[in-house]
Amino acid sequence: MAESAPIVEAVVISDSFHGSLTDLVKEAGGRLSTRTAEGGAPAEIPAAVIVMAGGREGEALAQLPTLGNAPWYFIGSMPDHRIAAAAVRAGASDYLVLPEDLDVLRRSLERDIRTARARVDAAEFAAKEGAHAGFAAMVGRSPELTAVLAQAKRVAGHRDVTILLGGETGTGKELLARAIHYASPRAAEPFVEVNCAAIPANLLESELFGHERGAFTGAVAAKPGLFEQAHGGTLFLDEIGHMPMELQAKLLRALESREIRRVGGTSTKKVDIRLLAATHIDLAVAVREQAFREDLYYRLNVVRLVLPPLRDRGSDLELLAETFATELAGRYGLPVPVSSTEFREALGTHHWPGNVRELRNALERVLVLSKPGTLDVSVLDFGTAPAAADRHAANGALPFPADLAAITRAAVDAMLDLCDGNKSAAARRLGISRPRLQRVLDQVDN
Repeated sequence: MAESAPIVEAVVISDSFHGSLTDLVKEAGGRLSTRTAEGGAPAEIPAAVIVMAGGREGEALAQLPTLGNAPWYFIGSMPDHRIAAAAVRAGASDYLVLPEDLDVLRRSLERDIRTARARVDAAEFAAKEGAHAGFAAMVGRSPELTAVLAQAKRVAGHRDVTILLGGETGTGKELLARAIHYASPRAAEPFVEVNCAAIPANLLESELFGHERGAFTGAVAAKPGLFEQAHGGTLFLDEIGHMPMELQAKLLRALESREIRRVGGTSTKKVDIRLLAATHIDLAVAVREQAFREDLYYRLNVVRLVLPPLRDRGSDLELLAETFATELAGRYGLPVPVSSTEFREALGTHHWPGNVRELRNALERVLVLSKPGTLDVSVLDFGTAPAAADRHAANGALPFPADLAAITRAAVDAMLDLCDGNKSAAARRLGISRPRLQRVLDQVDN
């Protein structure tokens, strides 16, 4: 095993089964370091600690050394609920008996070693890229965006302040969360994220807070939750507006006490995290509709940053399109494309309900379907999501397409009259691109 592999430390009270640990730790991706209870702590922070009590469990609990924040496992000689409970109360991640629980220990160590490697990767990224590297990924010069980024940079330096990120879907909330983390004093520690809308409600509690072995069917080993994995760093809860009400109360307690209790656990664990949360819905409205806890809303809403939609960012549209086209061309091994005036105009007529994410996907589609070095405007076909169509209708625009050619032609003619024959303006009012408007006219006239 290379010397760069994370350390797993064994504190030896009794050397029963100690010999089998070297290979087990190596299989898990680490390297074993041993010491006695009286020995000093290792120079390198371990990924995990194994306390080898053997048949001297009571003595081991009485003389536990300082183990730091690393997860640790208490190894006894036989199943004993009393000793197991005492070990967990003392902070152990699990009480195991060897050799029966060797597989459980190996899986736990594999997870801990992955977490340790992630910490190293985060530290190396922060050291290499610099304090404000993350903000370089936020492309744009519009006043609407730069004002938000200026606020974000100011609050990023405050280690513990909670930040609530708002804005429509696709505006870059996750990107901004990462930028804040890597510009903060916690940059060398983990950035852990979870989409609250993507995990079933009955699993989200275990995902956030972890669980003890046997807490429910299938819980064959203790598992730290995302709060523990983010210890020292940043926990980013995306789409927090979709979190179930019953879990919101537990999240509030964790934020106020800075302690968590695993599912099925009896003791609490201290956690040191900075919380960033994001949502595309208006939480104040959700509070009024009793869909979100008012006390949690105020706890999250310490600093609120709202990213502007792409349609309000002016010249950023062309800058982003150029940036994405260059980046994607490099990915696919294509020459950097040159955009035509017609192509840029077509981009400008679209409403962009999916914001920056939609723009990037549109550029990728056009790039791979066009001749190398070009961006074919005829490939653009934005479509209109149902929610976007409803929004356009509410703004006085006509949802498109209509089913009957005659009605479609009449609607387009009426809009062209309103816009003095300007097809670009008519397309904008209709919520579609100019090329698509032209295709509609060609279709209904044939």
